[in-house]
Amino acid sequence: MHLSENEGIEGNTFVVTGGSGFVGSSLCLELVRRGAREVRSLDLRANSPWIPRLRDRGVICISGDVSKKEDVEKAFRGANCVFHLASYGMSGKEMLQAARIDEVNINGTCHVLDVCFEFGVQRLVYMSTYNVVFGGNEIVNGNELLNYFPVDAHVDPYSRSKSLAEQLVLKSNCRRSKKGGRTLYTCAIRSAAIYGPGEERHLPRILSLVKSGLFRFKIGEETVRTDWVYVDNLVLALILASMGLLDDLPGKKGIPIASGQPYFISDGIPVNTFEFLHPLILSLGYDSPSRKIKVSHALMLARFFFAVYSLLYPCLQHSWLPQPMLLPAEVHKVGVTHYFSILKARQELDYEPLVSPRQGMAETIAYWQEMKRRTVNSPPIYVWLFCIIGMLIVICSAVVPYPYLGPFECVRTLSLFVFRSLLVVRLVATVASSVHILEAGYAWYLARGVDPPNAKRWFWQTLVLGFFSLRYLLKKRVN
Repeated sequence: MHLSENEGIEGNTFVVTGGSGFVGSSLCLELVRRGAREVRSLDLRANSPWIPRLRDRGVICISGDVSKKEDVEKAFRGANCVFHLASYGMSGKEMLQAARIDEVNINGTCHVLDVCFEFGVQRLVYMSTYNVVFGGNEIVNGNELLNYFPVDAHVDPYSRSKSLAEQLVLKSNCRRSKKGGRTLYTCAIRSAAIYGPGEERHLPRILSLVKSGLFRFKIGEETVRTDWVYVDNLVLALILASMGLLDDLPGKKGIPIASGQPYFISDGIPVNTFEFLHPLILSLGYDSPSRKIKVSHALMLARFFFAVYSLLYPCLQHSWLPQPMLLPAEVHKVGVTHYFSILKARQELDYEPLVSPRQGMAETIAYWQEMKRRTVNSPPIYVWLFCIIGMLIVICSAVVPYPYLGPFECVRTLSLFVFRSLLVVRLVATVASSVHILEAGYAWYLARGVDPPNAKRWFWQTLVLGFFSLRYLLKKRVN
């Protein structure tokens, strides 16, 4: 399929569901660059960091939810091609919210299909996932002939919902629309794990664990291999897939080549996830994990977090509840070999990765180094616990009269054992509190010159942590 760069794009109207997200915004901008007449983004998020740039480039940003049919109708009217990227539940706490996952990923896809039929949309590209065929089973150089992983055997509702949604999309291929008898052609892009500057699912969560000192071990053997895909390569594949659904190409009449087809998309070079992330972690000054645990042991830990967070289901939407450290599907993703051939995409779509993994990781490293310079550095979580618990013990022992600590009187006993007298405990509490206040004031003064946007955050963090926080700011001033 040798087509021009703008084939099927110039003069056409496109809708991208999830268009204000990481991949969706890149796709919208590329469609504009290639000469699309109109590009619309349908996304629930009204405060996405990509929206200002999208609007500057002429993208119409529509606030709406794919799980509401009226929102989909508002965005799809007059569209020639739809890219359905909107989804929910890919990682973290979202993975446990089964009802919302089904509402967005299954009901939302049904609404997209229904409205495409009603409005005579001719092309629909669905962004799927490797998980439709993978569920913890080892796969070496797999291809599109593999059967779907049994729906009821998935360990997470996200994979199950994406599998059902993909099957709905592909079974709707070649269906005649209600408007003018037009035919809807569909295909699915099964994406590997995505990375790149601004990626908002995998890397922020991993780096948060690294920063807090909780990313201490590798999962599985060093021989484990998985796929990753750089955002620009994925955007290219999505656009090529839309071209593969054109039915009016000169000399190519009949059913389009991509009609009803799934395609695996990656950078084409399987890697060990921990080796892949190693340069990024080191470039930010963090320690890369050196210890190794078995997949079976990691699954036990992941199931514990799954059980705990399931009990906390009513609180999952709240920002104060931290992300779970690990979940079963994530163990499978990094600890079990599963990579796929991109031969079919190469042969039928002319897909060839534009950006190599080395180039993609270099761009990603540059982005995260800049992000680190803009944010407040903080020590690992065990330092936070040491400072907070230590100060609470000293202050409560010094201030709270006997016996009002109740069952925590042992705390006062411990303080008296260490400092020998209540007078010394009170003196230590007074000095420690004064030093923390002085350090916080000094941190605020330094931050006004070194990191003005975060001066208040430096003040409060140093008030709690003292020198453990101040040393990061001093280091930033030197650099």
